[in-house]
Amino acid sequence: MRLILTLLFLAAMPAHAWQATTDGRLCVLTHSEAQGDVRLTYDPAGPAYSITLRRPAPWPDAPVLALRFDGPRGLTSTTDRHVMADANTSLTVTDRGFGNVLNGLEFNDEATALIGDQTTRFPLKGAAPEVRIFRDCTVAGLV
Repeated sequence: MRLILTLLFLAAMPAHAWQATTDGRLCVLTHSEAQGDVRLTYDPAGPAYSITLRRPAPWPDAPVLALRFDGPRGLTSTTDRHVMADANTSLTVTDRGFGNVLNGLEFNDEATALIGDQTTRFPLKGAAPEVRIFRDCTVAGLV
């Protein structure tokens, strides 16, 4: 009986997997957790990459956003070009290159967004194969 209840409980939990897809001409990489969502896009028309980090609580208004990647190929990337939206619960960075971000997602264990005095962590378990699909999409235009 406990096994059945456990399986029913696990089946009812939302999936937290990384997923590479397309949305029209955009290549998209998404991940959702209770603490927030991550959405990367690549638009070949720009060409431009974007990353949007969304969470239930507002992000603080601060001049610098850092993305720290912890793991075997750890690195930290910073920017002052983030834009807030949706009552500061969403922040987006757009750039022509995202090599450091993609490497951080693919080759590490955890990503942490740091802005002001707040941090939000995103586990990277299962991200690597989906990041490779996303990279292939940016070259071929297909997922």
